[in-house]
Amino acid sequence: MKSFFGSDLLLNSESAKKIYAEVKGLPIIDYHCHLDQYKIKEDAKFQNIGELWLSGDHYKWRAMRLCGVGEELITGNSSWREKFRAYASVLPKLAGNPLYYWTHMELQQVFGIFEPLNAENADRIFDAANEKLQNISVSTLLKQYKVEFVATTDDPCDDLAAHGKYGGTIVAPTFRPDKLFTLDEGYLQCLGETAGEDVSTLDGLLKAVEKRLIHFISRGCRISDHGFCRFAQYYVTHSIAEKLYSERKSLSEEQKEALFGYLLVELARLYKKHGIIMQLHFAVTRNINAPMFAKCGADAGFDVIADRSPIQSVIQFFQQLSDEERPETILYTLNDSELPVLACLTGAFRHVKMGAAWWFNDTVQGIRKNLSTIAEYSALGTNYGMLTDSRSFSSYARFDFFRRILSDFLGNLVERGEYDLSAALETAKNICYYNIKEALQL
Repeated sequence: MKSFFGSDLLLNSESAKKIYAEVKGLPIIDYHCHLDQYKIKEDAKFQNIGELWLSGDHYKWRAMRLCGVGEELITGNSSWREKFRAYASVLPKLAGNPLYYWTHMELQQVFGIFEPLNAENADRIFDAANEKLQNISVSTLLKQYKVEFVATTDDPCDDLAAHGKYGGTIVAPTFRPDKLFTLDEGYLQCLGETAGEDVSTLDGLLKAVEKRLIHFISRGCRISDHGFCRFAQYYVTHSIAEKLYSERKSLSEEQKEALFGYLLVELARLYKKHGIIMQLHFAVTRNINAPMFAKCGADAGFDVIADRSPIQSVIQFFQQLSDEERPETILYTLNDSELPVLACLTGAFRHVKMGAAWWFNDTVQGIRKNLSTIAEYSALGTNYGMLTDSRSFSSYARFDFFRRILSDFLGNLVERGEYDLSAALETAKNICYYNIKEALQL
């Protein structure tokens, strides 16, 4: 029997251990996250481990709700110690859940605590971790994990003054124009004022978007992101899109979808023009619990996996773009039943790759399924590897989680005589660091 979260965690062969030894110390490029750039700029410290772990972490909030913890101890006004106790009490029920892995990996790596967290030792671990936190700030964690690049998630209207280089870490914005697609008049006015453009026409809107994109690039932006439920099934010409935009206050759902499709294609062309990578996150239905959404707001644990997009709609999107117009594109689906179809599609359109296992799929089995599907239907060695997609500065342990699973996956191929060890070592290093470093031109 292996020891509890020992050095060979998730490494089940000698080849896996050899591969992991080559990648465990590589720097981190976190090309998609939700960290607060102002906390990086200010080199913020944390009141306690409760604040560090439970402030805004909807993964943990969902787990606590699943185990019957009252909302007062999740998003309510209970003390951080009380909330930490509540979280500790549910951990023994989370066998196989990624939270169980991440929690204990963070305890070991950040706090030097090597015992399983539970209700009985919660207070003692809370106090021990807080003592360690007195000497830990944001920069401490970024330095410890060798984080070279952080891409925060930012709206085109956002102020980017806090982005820059802090110590050895570049903090750059990601262009995330999701609010644009709502066609909300207040938002469109904000975008126009920020860009100094009249957005009453479609051409004016596109000029405003490009001006903001250029500003983002001046602040270090190298990547964009879009989140939506599914791809549009309707695409229209520029003249029809102009008419739809002029009538935006009274569009049918089908017309809104057509305008969404048009705008997404135009943004893709802009990204190609300016050398920006495009990320597409889809197959998610958000805020399905209306009363709790009203109480807690967005990103509070009430989003779920959506039905898969009809593959024809995904194909249609890429057919709107020639190879010369298509930016480097990374696909993330929340519905992993789409993985084989999408991975197959990447071989038909240049510059399209599958992304990491996302959100609810960021599990041991989810990552293995993602890796094996990409390997079988696409080209695993070109993959861009891990990202945190996180709001927590201690979440860089997730890179170690991924690197162990990747090493084990490749190691198993080597052990069975199905892959060369030297190639596996090179592939692992490229996936964990060098591929995305080259793509972002870092």
